[in-house]
Amino acid sequence: MTNNLYETDYEQWLENQTIALKEKNPDLLDWDNLLELLEMGNPKDTIESNLVILIAHLLKLYVQTDAPDWMTLSWYRSIDEHRNRILKAKSKYKSISKFLPLAVESAYPDARKLAIKESKFADGRKVKLRDESEYPSSCPFSLSQILDDNWYPNHDL
Repeated sequence: MTNNLYETDYEQWLENQTIALKEKNPDLLDWDNLLELLEMGNPKDTIESNLVILIAHLLKLYVQTDAPDWMTLSWYRSIDEHRNRILKAKSKYKSISKFLPLAVESAYPDARKLAIKESKFADGRKVKLRDESEYPSSCPFSLSQILDDNWYPNHDL
């Protein structure tokens, strides 16, 4: 039953495991899933890492409006992949929803830095080289936009 709860109601499973640990009751611990969780690490770190990449590619679409299709195609793919990862984690770990607004705030400076760094690979012939000031200092996207499967900056798909 405990293993099933881990798959179906992670928050309840986590609460049960916390109680078992506080009561020092090893018989109630779900050893296999606890070990997996410890090996996997904090899902919040994974979310933030995915947000950095997702937001960086959203920023490139937002700022580099003249980028050719061969460049933007990989950005779209990356956006879709990282959105999917975040949405899967959000559905598995209910507490992620509370964490997401702070995670976006925390991830944005790194995402901006990554987008700026990657934009310097543009050669200036096919894509205009952008000044760092063109990348907003605070996130121009709402959380709902960031997670919306059908939303991309400056594009109607």
